Amino acid sequence: MKDARTMAYINLFAVLGAIPYLCQLDPKSAKLITGKSVSVGFAVKGGPEATLFFGGDQCRMVPGVERCQVKLPFSSCEKFNGLIDGTVTPIPSKGFTKVGFLLGPFTKLTDRLSAFLKPEPGALSDPEFFRISTTLMFHVIAEAIAQVGNEDNIGRFSASNIVDGTVKLAIAGGPAAALCCRDHRLTAVHQVPEQFLSYMEFQGMHLARDLFDGQVNAIAAVGLGQVRIGGMIAQVDNINRILDRVAVYLA
Repeated sequence: MKDARTMAYINLFAVLGAIPYLCQLDPKSAKLITGKSVSVGFAVKGGPEATLFFGGDQCRMVPGVERCQVKLPFSSCEKFNGLIDGTVTPIPSKGFTKVGFLLGPFTKLTDRLSAFLKPEPGALSDPEFFRISTTLMFHVIAEAIAQVGNEDNIGRFSASNIVDGTVKLAIAGGPAAALCCRDHRLTAVHQVPEQFLSYMEFQGMHLARDLFDGQVNAIAAVGLGQVRIGGMIAQVDNINRILDRVAVYLA
């Protein structure tokens, strides 16, 4: 069963949090923010808060809404999740002069993101689309592991068994990230870690995609050497337990 609050953290930090990577990877998305300078904050009552900053032809996400120009408030986690599901249309509490950005470039960005994260049949046959889609999925999943480990009851139990240190996640020839654990709280860092206690590396982009889509059994892939694990195995084991829980939320 999904917890609405955990889902809100995933939707904000993992799903909308993928927009900066979308703008880096996809030229069409990058063009949408060229010359734009605006910040959009999402404030969820009883849940997460974060701001997307657009400027210098780049995008980044920062926790909190203190410096946002446009603020989108949500009265509950369920309401915010409705934004991602397309069933809720938010009304800004400030920044009405920037509404054109929300209705134009921002909406187009979220549409592009949705197209990559939920591709139409046949779309993945295009090599460049496949690369962008799979890379975005990797970042979404890495961030979702942290959010589930911190917010979901089952995920927190697994996180309580993870010792302090860093777990490296990587796709051979593709993106890499790190899950940093401190006092049983997880933080996703979307770059190659300089040091790590353990690691999990997928053999390549196609294998990673098959795993993400549930086409390949993860345990079997480890046995076949298609997924390499090493270091402190207990760390990896508990990350895998959280990953199983992530699959429930992202299904």
